[in-house]
Amino acid sequence: MTVTVSAGLSDLRSFLHGLPGVDKVGVEARAAALATRSIKTSAKAHAIDLAIRMVDLTTLEGADTPGKVRALCAKARRPDPADSSCPPVAAICVYPAMVPVAAAALAGSGVHLASVATAFPSGQAPLEVKLADTRDAVAAGADEIDMVISRGAFLAGEYSRVFDEIVAVKEACGGAHLKVILETGELGTYDNVRRASWLAMLAGADFIKTSTGKVAVNATLPITLVMLEAVRDFRERHGRVIGVKPAGGIKTTKDAVKYLVLINETVGDDWLTPDRFRFGASSLLNDLLMQRTKLTTGHYAGPDYFTLD
Repeated sequence: MTVTVSAGLSDLRSFLHGLPGVDKVGVEARAAALATRSIKTSAKAHAIDLAIRMVDLTTLEGADTPGKVRALCAKARRPDPADSSCPPVAAICVYPAMVPVAAAALAGSGVHLASVATAFPSGQAPLEVKLADTRDAVAAGADEIDMVISRGAFLAGEYSRVFDEIVAVKEACGGAHLKVILETGELGTYDNVRRASWLAMLAGADFIKTSTGKVAVNATLPITLVMLEAVRDFRERHGRVIGVKPAGGIKTTKDAVKYLVLINETVGDDWLTPDRFRFGASSLLNDLLMQRTKLTTGHYAGPDYFTLD
């Protein structure tokens, strides 16, 4: 299907509702089965370093300060100051007001700078405000934008409105990559997660992301499985690769490894790269660093050894 910015509601609706339904029992059973897989000790070090490289180190609090953001950027560049072999994270993710601070702190590091925009986390703002938010963040130095869809419009069946907003934000991004947050915890069903994933990809998303981290239900393995299947099928049909970013609730190395197994078994190792998969997280990095220290030294550094984010 070829969809344009002016896509008719009936055409878009018929396509999205024509997608195969998700077998709820089947997807939850497969996710649960894959979660029991373990990896060899020899592969664990590689998995930990890969997970570190996939982290979007995030602070999205009303109490964020320039000092906190600078400290987080220093940690992103050198997660373990005592070990120069530890890789940097993929990106820092901050509010638009903190983008100039983060841009200065990350200059020359190769760490990407992501900013939430479009009236994060609710998405409840006029389109003009969302576009201005996006342009301002990009002009200040963000090279990735994490936008939220209008869940109210999506759930009301206003698919063309959601589609056109994504297209407009994508245009406002210029050269910056666009991650589209579906807020899957508010979509209600796996079928809606699949439909929202396809809608976002058709509209030009570079990544689809589960959650803002600000609602009760954030990333889960079954939801991420549905999204991975969507990007796999999208590539088969359109030849374009879309990334996936689960966010919220991923706190431990064991959690991260479960997602890496899920990727490998669902879309293959083509997606085992920070260019195609990210973890939206704050506390995950410290656990990865503790487990990494255990592998290299034989003992845990302890949770207070690394800075708290």
